[in-house]
This record gives sequence, structure tokens and C-alpha cells, in this order.
Amino acid sequence: MWGKSTKTNGKTAKIDTLIGQNSEIRGDVVFRGGLHVDGTICGNISADPDSGSVMSLSERGVVEGDIRVPNVVVNGAVIGDVYVTEHIELAAQARITGNVYYKLIEMARGAEVNGSLVHCKDDELASKQPQLEKAEPMLLEENDDS
Repeated sequence: MWGKSTKTNGKTAKIDTLIGQNSEIRGDVVFRGGLHVDGTICGNISADPDSGSVMSLSERGVVEGDIRVPNVVVNGAVIGDVYVTEHIELAAQARITGNVYYKLIEMARGAEVNGSLVHCKDDELASKQPQLEKAEPMLLEENDDS
């Protein structure tokens, strides 16, 4: 499972993070690299628009929140808007309740979008994508109570 690869737009992306089928995350997820979701995320998912990051949502996966990732493969359920700066693939079991903002889209027979499909140019997508705050490394201080 770890080190598994997913393919999008002719590129192969390594899966760095896996959210398992029996897992539920409540809160926002920010990642870099590859994210594969088999479980449920109740919160927004985002990656830096220039990172080339890839998210894949399996047929068992559910996201209740917005997705803001450069490359996305959806085969599960999304309740929220999806913002994709590079490529989105909607597989046969994809169910999106919300708007999809995209630059390049592939959609298989059977996929559903209950919302608008909005084609955007690069500059339009950038204005719809809030800039992610760069996380500063956390330094742990030793407590010297000797």
C-alpha cells in the first residue's frame, strides 16, 4: 500500500499519505506529494497549487468540504467545491455535490456532478485559490528544571 503509485495526466505520482477505509478525519488536511483517501474527511483538503501534488479518492472515500489540489482523481463522493489547477479525472463512481473549477477534465460514463462545471484559465484559477500559509517548523524547547 505505501509507496503505491497513482497515474494522472500521463504522470505517475507516489502516494505519500494514505487515509484508510476505516478512518475519519475531522478538520482540514494540507499535504504535499500524493494523498490517497479510502476513508472520510470532514474538512477541506488543500495542496500548494504549484506543487504538482495529486489526490485520489477511491470509491469508498468521502470528502465533506472543499478540495483545492493541482491534480485530482475522484471515484468516491465529494460534498463541496473542487478547485483543480492542472487536471481532474472523474471516474465512473464519482459523485460530486458542488461546483468543479478546472483547467483540464476527464469524465467517465457514470460520473455525476450535481453543480456547475466551470472551465477556468490559469489566472482565473489562481484568483479562486487562496494562498496557503507556509508552515513554519515547530521547535520544541527542552524544559531544564534540574
